[in-house]
Amino acid sequence: MMNYRKYSKGYFLPPEIDLDWAKKDAPEHAPIWCSVDLRDGNQALVVPMSLEEKLTFYKKLIAIGFKEIEIGFPAASETEYEFLRTLVEQNLIPDDVTVQVLTQAREHIIRKTFDALKGVRNAIVHVYNSTSVAQREQVFKKDKEGIRQLAVDGAKLLKELTEEAGANYRFEYSPESFTGTEPEYALEVCNAVLDVWKPTSERKAIINLPVTVEMSMPHVYAMQVAYMNKHLKYRDNIVLSLHPHNDRGCGVADTEMGLLAGADRVEGTLFGNGERTGNVDIVTVAMNMFALGIDPQLDFSHMPELVDMYEQCTRMKVSPRQPYAGKLVFAAFSGSHQDAIAKGMAWKDEHNPDKWTLPYLYIDPKDVGRQYDGDVIRINSQSGKGGVGFILKEKYGIEMPKKMRESFGYCVKEVSDHTHQELMPEQVYDIFAREFLQNQKPYELVDFSLQRGRDGRFSGTVEMKVEGEPQKYETQGDGRLEAVSNVLQQQLGVPFSDLTYTEYAMDKGKSQSSRALACISIKAADGHVVWGAGIDPDIITASVKALFSAVDRMVQGK
Repeated sequence: MMNYRKYSKGYFLPPEIDLDWAKKDAPEHAPIWCSVDLRDGNQALVVPMSLEEKLTFYKKLIAIGFKEIEIGFPAASETEYEFLRTLVEQNLIPDDVTVQVLTQAREHIIRKTFDALKGVRNAIVHVYNSTSVAQREQVFKKDKEGIRQLAVDGAKLLKELTEEAGANYRFEYSPESFTGTEPEYALEVCNAVLDVWKPTSERKAIINLPVTVEMSMPHVYAMQVAYMNKHLKYRDNIVLSLHPHNDRGCGVADTEMGLLAGADRVEGTLFGNGERTGNVDIVTVAMNMFALGIDPQLDFSHMPELVDMYEQCTRMKVSPRQPYAGKLVFAAFSGSHQDAIAKGMAWKDEHNPDKWTLPYLYIDPKDVGRQYDGDVIRINSQSGKGGVGFILKEKYGIEMPKKMRESFGYCVKEVSDHTHQELMPEQVYDIFAREFLQNQKPYELVDFSLQRGRDGRFSGTVEMKVEGEPQKYETQGDGRLEAVSNVLQQQLGVPFSDLTYTEYAMDKGKSQSSRALACISIKAADGHVVWGAGIDPDIITASVKALFSAVDRMVQGK
């Protein structure tokens, strides 16, 4: 990488450095959001959206809560023109939604844009021209005064055509490539445009500061925004807007710092689709606010549905690691992470806190339509007992003692290691059932009948299969479980000791179909502990099944 010497800083620091904004730790409220998915995002697609796809996307933006939507560049193509006319003719623009159209500061383009707007009640006409050193020198070959005049002439024509139409359209101006423009010159151009429009409190103008190409660290952009915020004319009647792109991967940081520096509005796209490395991802910025306890004024509570719509309409893919929206962003595979999350969930259930503070989970996945089982705790060869236990408890109501979870965790890890795959919750349950509930050799319980006598002891019969052969045994004991244990130990000669027993209620709140889970451990002759489990509506039957499960696993060397 020896060619780094060919690069130099293409940005300009403002003549005044104001860092008061850096003392803030968060915005006070959500900005005005403007989606540019249907213009900036659409023009960046390999295959632009069809009319039907645009309509689907547009309706979803309204459902999310966007009140300002840039719907295209109607003078650029018939498709763009047709989309705007469809919205008008089918009455698809709600009274509380403003559509925004983009136009260059060129007369014939502005006039065609106004033709497309006929019948629109609420519109923002967004005019722009490039102001950067590179664009002035290399593209337009004009000096500062010539570029400034382009902006002023465009502003005048917007005002004239709006008055001719008898409309009340709002105006927006962007000094395109703002980040490569001297801030004092960008200010001069913007103020010249504002002198034409003379915005009022009833009809504010929008000054948009696009990060057309990211050239600096985010705090530099924020200092540029702060300078404009301080020195723009008519500031009380101005909506100061941001439009960050993501060339340096800092679009979100540019936006968040720009808001701290005084901006009122953000233009961006869902999931950051846009030219080159994309626009700022409004989902991330809004959800970052949400996670700080600030109402973002947008509804992303059905994130999986939003992702599906986006992928179908744009043919783009949301990364599995995309903040808040990716399929894996809440997933914990690591055993230590899973254990901490599982303990955090238990703590939350016990304490019912007002605020969300769980380890490793920045927000509650359920707030964006995700589930704890299957989305948060994911099982593979890196997983541990905490994650495995959590999956079984959340999905199937199976709660195991800590030591049993550890033992079962190794069973799951062995399967995942062998298959080199993630295990779904139903696969984890299948392993549990195979290990504990269906493992019936050499001893298979068939039935038992035990009654309490006058002396308090239980006596009766136990029917089972031994190596597949039906057998029936008479037995007695202080309890039913002891009576069955005596058959196995004394009559069949199976050596074990130190039986421990735990029971759990499954299907809580479902009394008519409630089941019991019994977990039993026994110590084998060589001293190692073996676990068994049984499930049955009757707790005694569940415990007897668990004993047979443990004995069978011990005999099998597990």
